Amino acid sequence: MHPFAFSRVSTVTAALNAGARDGRYIAGGTTLVDLMRETVERPAHVVDINGLPYKDITVTRQGLYVGSLVRMSELAAHPEVRATYPLLSQALELGASAQLRNMASIGGNIMQRPRCPYFRDVHSACNRRDPGSGCDARHGDNRMQAILGTSTHCVATHPSDLAVALVALDAVVQVRSLDGTRSIPVQDFFLRPKDTPQNEHSLRPGELITSLTIPSGAHTRRSGYLKIRDRQSYEFALASAAVALDIRGGVVRGARVAVGGVATVPWRLPKVEEALVGKRPGRRTWTDAAALAVEGAVPLSENAFKVRLVERTVRRQLMTIGGQ
Repeated sequence: MHPFAFSRVSTVTAALNAGARDGRYIAGGTTLVDLMRETVERPAHVVDINGLPYKDITVTRQGLYVGSLVRMSELAAHPEVRATYPLLSQALELGASAQLRNMASIGGNIMQRPRCPYFRDVHSACNRRDPGSGCDARHGDNRMQAILGTSTHCVATHPSDLAVALVALDAVVQVRSLDGTRSIPVQDFFLRPKDTPQNEHSLRPGELITSLTIPSGAHTRRSGYLKIRDRQSYEFALASAAVALDIRGGVVRGARVAVGGVATVPWRLPKVEEALVGKRPGRRTWTDAAALAVEGAVPLSENAFKVRLVERTVRRQLMTIGGQ
């Protein structure tokens, strides 16, 4: 681990000033500390923000407000979130071990860095870690890598289960800096690698995530998260599906579908959603829509199985949420 300065702030102004001077924010530290130990991350100044007032969860008729310092376990266990946003609770509880959920913050969860072994091995070529160095994953061990949203520069999957649920539910990220505040639709928050894989999100230097908001709707109660992985205990997704459906009068009135474990960012599936709206729930509807989930997939030498896997994952979750 490289030497670094550490400070703890108790006011928002102090945090923003530190951020403007290249301070690196830390809350639970469940990802950043690991990466610092592996020398992948080498911040000069780490700023503990746990003293800031971003720890509230509020449920109203308009939607859900979540402070960025709320812990994963706290949000997952919130009674109103369980009842009104089951997709969120399920994604959080499948997202990590109990110990990590007790430590990790909501803001930190969506800022996770890739789990790609080549990214975390400083002796490997990785365009995310060292732009222009190459991508050893493309022709190496790529079973866990992405098949959607990839580029010739990066094929790493996004690791957050929570982020997949947030994309499906049209969440909005609120951020603050010395220049003011702004809101970022979560769909625009995560950046595909393209030619600049080192740019993973749309935060500007010095900006601090303060909260997330999620609008309510008829679809939020009829929602859920399915995660397929190599083992039932703590493990990252081979494929996952977040599904939220508004079904009234025997017809699908609205649909929101996103997948994880197969794409470089949490991946919304608008064509699947379009294929569902106006249809009657049933096996044929679910099967036909799920077949559109893999449009544009580009598998690598060891992960072609994900093409069928993600299609089946989406179909199964549509059947679970919408009924057969």
